[in-house]
Amino acid sequence: MLIVFAGLPGVGKTTLARGLAAQLRAVHLRIDSIEQALASCSLQISPAEDAGYCVGYAVAEENLRLGLTVVADSVNPVELTRSAWHDTARRAEAPVKDVEVVCSDPIEHRRRVEERSADGTGLRLPSWQDVLDRQYDPWVGEHMVIDTAGQTPKSCLRDLLERLRQAGVQSR
Repeated sequence: MLIVFAGLPGVGKTTLARGLAAQLRAVHLRIDSIEQALASCSLQISPAEDAGYCVGYAVAEENLRLGLTVVADSVNPVELTRSAWHDTARRAEAPVKDVEVVCSDPIEHRRRVEERSADGTGLRLPSWQDVLDRQYDPWVGEHMVIDTAGQTPKSCLRDLLERLRQAGVQSR
């Protein structure tokens, strides 16, 4: 199964995606990490947004074909990328679930963006203004929404696991 995360920077999607991948013993595929590696390589591919997603789709497909669950972690801001993840799952003949992570409290969201620190070497974190200016299209179609405002990561993960269980996804 492919579980596709989406959400603006600072909403808690990577924390949630990592926790879910650990619970499911799934592959955690973080587009930020791929893009940073591409920018740091000898080719210095920068900006690496398109290339990062293309690499992500290929790695996800390979792991899905092996029968592994993949948790794809990215902003995933537009229908083009969302459709491409679904195409990846279709090619691998794997089911797909979409999870949008939001923080409905703008004060809390801003605090998270401004106080967080990078967990990857050289990873440039966006400013609050970058987040506000980011294109992020409304979702079309069925997807789960997890609101992290006022919630602990542990409670958000419990909620997500329960909702996935109700949708037929089992942890290993």
